[in-house]
Amino acid sequence: MTMQTTNQSERHIELEKKFGAFNYKPLPVVLTRGEGVFVWDAEGNRYYDFLSAYSAVNQGHCHPKIIKALTDQAQKLTLTSRAFFNDVLGSYEEYMCNYFGYDRILPMNTGVEGGETAVKLARRWGYDVKGIPENKARIIFADGNFWGRTIAAISTSDDEDSYGGFGPFVPGFDTIPYNDLAALENEFKDSNVAAFMVEPIQGEAGVVVPDEGYLQGVAKLCKQYNVLFIADEVQTGIGRTGKLLACDYENVKPDILILGKALSGGVMPVSAVLASDEIMLTLKPGQHGSTFGGNPLGCKVAMAALDVIKDEGLTENAFVLGERFREGLKNMNISIMTTIRGKGLLNGVVIEPFNGHMAYDVCLKLRENGLLAKQTHDHIIRFAPPLTINEQQLDEALAIIERTFKEMI
Repeated sequence: MTMQTTNQSERHIELEKKFGAFNYKPLPVVLTRGEGVFVWDAEGNRYYDFLSAYSAVNQGHCHPKIIKALTDQAQKLTLTSRAFFNDVLGSYEEYMCNYFGYDRILPMNTGVEGGETAVKLARRWGYDVKGIPENKARIIFADGNFWGRTIAAISTSDDEDSYGGFGPFVPGFDTIPYNDLAALENEFKDSNVAAFMVEPIQGEAGVVVPDEGYLQGVAKLCKQYNVLFIADEVQTGIGRTGKLLACDYENVKPDILILGKALSGGVMPVSAVLASDEIMLTLKPGQHGSTFGGNPLGCKVAMAALDVIKDEGLTENAFVLGERFREGLKNMNISIMTTIRGKGLLNGVVIEPFNGHMAYDVCLKLRENGLLAKQTHDHIIRFAPPLTINEQQLDEALAIIERTFKEMI
């Protein structure tokens, strides 16, 4: 396709450069509209969205059922804070606990807030239930993790772009190699370990899928050593990997489940932490909270977003079309694609440098050809379209990807 360009996009980009912080490096495309699997730029060019706002838009852009829930509730009541009860939160909490099979939920806004909440819960449980001495609780994380850029989150990072120049860091956090049960058990021999927090598939690291049996091994070790298993399913959850939760592939239930992103279908920030009575009831009034957490607007949106996942069979669609997508990539026989990995519609392609090009250059060319994806690190491209994509659209996207590589090699 031939992209039409005007100075409209340049104007928006220059405004960001003049008045915004330089904490992101976006692809040079200015989006103004989205519908389903497509987005349009300021010049009217249409693109397949193969990032889905880092898997926040699993239900497709501006899904009418979610938007209706938003607009209906926005005309009634948007925010009360938690200083008062509202007529939506209780129903939402019941809905969520039944949907995911937990006793209780603590509502928050962003994914990183969900991670912070899980860590606080784990520490409190460690002191009140496990009997860890005060201020001695440890939380173990996996190398390559990514759960945000707060001080707590970067205290667990091994990416210098995230942590460099921002110390000192939070004590009591330690990391071990991902997909390494022996290293995990070695840490668990310390009775001060309260929890292990892990992504079932590491997204920002490049869609790194652990060995089969890893999550079962994690759950078994956590139970054996009385350590909480925290699953960060902010990116992998809510149908993205072809199961409702990525943990479902190994039939394991984490002690603490963190959700976000697609919990609102990309309409507004909504996150949640789910756990048992034993864990959640260690918190008392005043010990954790959020002005916007549990707001009626977000609650209504989240219930509609989850209804869409179930009613439209999007989890099942992700499983089937994910297999089709990976098979389509393999059938291209493009030598510079050294690894193709993923589950459902969360996929990563590792490429080796070619003709002076890296993953970012491929993403620029994909944009020219009508598909938006984003590199992670210098050599991996993440492909994650909305789960509403159909076979014809997927095949068209595969054709764009194949043409792009062949034009560049």
